[in-house]
Parts: sequence; structure tokens; C-alpha cells
Amino acid sequence: MNSYSYPDFSENGYQVLRELGRNREGGRITWLASKVDTGEQVVVKQFCFAQAGSSWSGFRACEQEIQFLKKLNHPGIPHYLSSFERPDGFCLVQEYINAPSLAETRSFAPEEIKQIAVKALEILVYLQNCIPPIIHRDIKPENILVDEQLNVYIIDFGFARVGSQEVAASSVFRGTPGFIPPEQMFKPTDATDLYSLGVTLICLLTGIKSTKIDQLQDQDDPYLIKFHHLLPRLSLRFLGWLEKMIQPLQKNRFANAQSALEAFKPLDVIRVAGVDFSETVLEFKAKRLGEKLTQSITIENPIADTLLQGRWEIAPHPNDPPHTPDDHAWISVTPAEFSGNHAWCQVEVDTSKLMADKQYKRQLILHSNAYPETHTLTVKVQTAALPIEKRKIASGDLIRLFLMTVVVAMATTWFITYAASAVGSFLLEISGYEKILFVGLFSYIFWVGYSKLELGVAQAVYLAVGSVVGMVVGRAVGTVVGGTVVGTVVGTVGVTVGAVVGVYVGQFVGDARYWVIYLAEDSFATVLILLTLGFGASVGTGIIAGFLNPFILLALTGTSLPTLFMLLYSPLKRRRLITKYRQSEESLIKP
Repeated sequence: MNSYSYPDFSENGYQVLRELGRNREGGRITWLASKVDTGEQVVVKQFCFAQAGSSWSGFRACEQEIQFLKKLNHPGIPHYLSSFERPDGFCLVQEYINAPSLAETRSFAPEEIKQIAVKALEILVYLQNCIPPIIHRDIKPENILVDEQLNVYIIDFGFARVGSQEVAASSVFRGTPGFIPPEQMFKPTDATDLYSLGVTLICLLTGIKSTKIDQLQDQDDPYLIKFHHLLPRLSLRFLGWLEKMIQPLQKNRFANAQSALEAFKPLDVIRVAGVDFSETVLEFKAKRLGEKLTQSITIENPIADTLLQGRWEIAPHPNDPPHTPDDHAWISVTPAEFSGNHAWCQVEVDTSKLMADKQYKRQLILHSNAYPETHTLTVKVQTAALPIEKRKIASGDLIRLFLMTVVVAMATTWFITYAASAVGSFLLEISGYEKILFVGLFSYIFWVGYSKLELGVAQAVYLAVGSVVGMVVGRAVGTVVGGTVVGTVVGTVGVTVGAVVGVYVGQFVGDARYWVIYLAEDSFATVLILLTLGFGASVGTGIIAGFLNPFILLALTGTSLPTLFMLLYSPLKRRRLITKYRQSEESLIKP
């Protein structure tokens, strides 16, 4: 048979179409053939053991490959079909895969090389999960086929071994230089094929032919492949993974294909930027209807030697009106696009288009050149409650506050007008011992009220004051009327009345303090309480002093008109707000 003629396999049911490749030293030629009866294309591997330079010892390798192929069933491994003997050797028939090997000059993108690597590792995982495991021992670009859809196939199992059995001396130096790890010469393991696959990937990434891999070998250690300087754009984590694949010492490699695959899948081949949000959830809470709220967020890129570029989009929601990435009904992000490794963006929500007292949740999507390409940010909005016709301070509290102020003002005015002079004269007339007696009496009544009756400080003070004043006024009235008995009765009544009035006045002071502090939840309520107190004081004073007094008229005008205005304005404003909301409610956006 010369180099220009094809062998005749017709008696075996096959017709040769063309030569696919040959190994002169091993006496092996690979033919593309077709079945005579069906026309199906197959691959015929012809082992010419009688050919010069070859040996019948290769028949053992052929038999071994047949045994392996018979029990393998994986879409990435061509199926065994049949075999037949020839006068000069032996033929093996396999499924034909219409795909070139990685040894042919082709250009793959980094992400495509990642797909090829993943599929090749999956085939190795299958082989290593066989019982017993199968070690290929000759992974290289020539033995990996890849079609246009990036389907990967591993071929040529003539050098494979079962498990980590010892290697015979005759096969120690089988394999391709530069793709053989050190342990293959003694005892191959599951990590052996990882070294060969790692070197194959370096050939793909750098564009170096498998026959030129020696250009990347270290002069002092031929098992050490130097490739980092040729791949500056690739991810450092991916390069670290690839470097672990080709470690000369198998203990420094991945233990098997499964662990290498799991470590590889989440990695990026190209060095890409990263995204770190200062917040992943932004929560907004409106205090007023129609309020516009803003919050800021920072985006950091932690990956060195990269530049982050991003563009914001508000994710579609079934209740939102149709919108474009740059124009949303009630959410906006400024700036909408950015370029930089430290970006500051402001998110604004317009609650005027939202329903009252509702919770909204939307997603902001950041499209970027990072990995992954999209990151989401959650926006939560609590809208303000609808104003209802109810004041924070009840009308009953305001009336009570007004009436008590009137009573206190009347008592204070009466005392100043009518009783103060009598009390003053009485105190001037009595001796120093009597004054000490009155101070002691005041202190005693205060102590009784505070400790025995368990009154508050203000109530105890007013009890003591009221009792003393009542006694003095009663005594003065008794002196004027005449008679010791009458004076005693009037004095006793005065003390009693003064004590009761004092307790109520103290209670009023405590209540007033409580209302002012605890009911005045905002500036409007505080002003309304103060005006009510002023209006009550003006009325009480006017009742005793007379309403025709110009100062009383001025005080009444200055306190009554603002109080009346605030009492009427607030409900009217709420009604207008409610009416406006009800009219627009149908057009508002639902949560």
C-alpha cells in the first residue's frame, strides 16, 4: 500500500473516503470511511504492526483501547462500533465526530475557552467515576475535538490506564513531552490528567502550538510552565486556578477533576470589575402626602486594575406605568450612568403619585461591566397616612384646659384685687412670733399634704398656700363681722375652702404641665395649647376685673382670634387635602 492509495476494507463493510492522520512511528493511520450498506460515516484506526518501524507489541495497546471504549458511554467520548483483523495488523471502528482538534489553528474567546475547559473536566469526572477509575494519560490539543457549537470530545484511549496501577517500563516515556507530569513515569493518579489539561488550556489561551510548548518551560525545571506574562488581561483568580492545575508536584494540584471543576465554575476568565453597595436596601418613610424623599448610595469597585462602568434601570413592575430606563413615573437615580471605582448616586422617590398609607417595594438594577453583569438594589417606601378629621388633642382636653384656666385666673384676680390688701395688713399687724407661727403652719400643712396625703409637690404647695390664705381671710372677715364664734367658724370655712381650692389648683398645674409636654407632639399643637391657656386666663381675669378694661380687651383679642383661627383652619385644610386625594386616588399607582 503506497501513500497515494487507500486500503480496501470493503470485505469488512467499509469504504475509505480519506485519510485523517497517521503516526508513522507507531504504524497507526486514521481513516474516514463509510459503511457500505448505510453510508454512515465512521472512523477506522488501522494499526499496521507488520510495517517497518512498528511492532506487534502495539497490538496490546489496541486491545486495551477496545476494552476501554466498549464500557464507556459518554457523549464526549466517540462510541466503539466494531473491530476486525487485517493481514498486516488490526482495525478499530469508532463513531465519527465531525469536529477539528484543538491542534488546528483556531481562535477562541476567553469565555469560549472556559466552556471548553468545563466540558473537558466533565468528561474527566466521568472517567474518574468509573469503577475502577480510568486515567487517559495523553490529554493534549490533538486528542480533544471541539465542534462549532463548542461540544467537546476526548479521543485516543490507547495510552489509558485503569486506576493508579504501576506503569510498565515499556510505556514510561509514552505521551507528549511538555504534557506529561512527573508522576506519570511512576504511578499516575486522578491528578495526572489535570496537568495535561492545564497545559492544553495554556496552549489555547496563548496561541502556542503543542509542539512549541517547550518555549514556556522553565530551563531548570521542564515541568514548570511560565505563562502569566502572556495573559495580562485574564482574571488573577483564574490564573491562580490554572497555575494550580499544572503544579509539578501532584500534591499541590487539585486532587481530582471534580474538585477542579467546582473551583473553576464560579471564576471569571477575564479580569472584570466588582460591585460593592453601601446599602442593598433603601427604606423611605414619608411624613406628608406628596413628599419627595432622597437617599444616597455609594458603589465601590474592589478589583484592582479595572474600571467600573454602570447604568441604572428601574425594574418593570405590573402596577407601574410603562417606562424607559431613563424615565420612571416616581423613582429616579442620579446620575443614571457612571464610570469610576467610587461612585455616589442619589435615589429620589416622588410619593405624590402613590397611594396614602401604603408600602411599596421596587427593584433597581445596575447593569455594569462587572461580574455578574447585573446587581439589584431594593427600594422600600412607606407613604404618609391620609389625614383624617381628628386632632391629636381632643376637643374635651382643650375645653377642660380652658375652664380650669378660667377658674385659676378668676381666683388669682380676686385674691389680688380683694384679699391681697387684707392679708398684707394682717401680716403687718401680727408680731414676729405670729409670723414664725404662720411659716411653721405653712410648712406643716405642706408636709402633711406631701407625705401623709401623698400629693405631688405642686399640690402640697398650693394646699399650704390655700390653707394659710383661707385662714387669714376668714379671720379678717370674722373680725369685721365681730364675735369670736363667728370668726372661728368663718376662719374654719376659709381654711377648708382654701385647702380644697389649693389642691385643685395644684392638680391643674400638674395636668397643664402634662398636656403641654405630652400632648404637644408638634409645633401646631404646642401653639394651640399655649393660646388656649392664654385665652382662658384672659376670660377669667375679665370676669373679675371687668371686660371693659382696655388691657383685658387687648388680651382677649390677642388670644381668642388666633385660637379660633387654628381650631377652624386645621379641619378645613385636612378636608381640602382629603378631597384632593380622593379625586386623584383612581389615577394613583398601586403598591
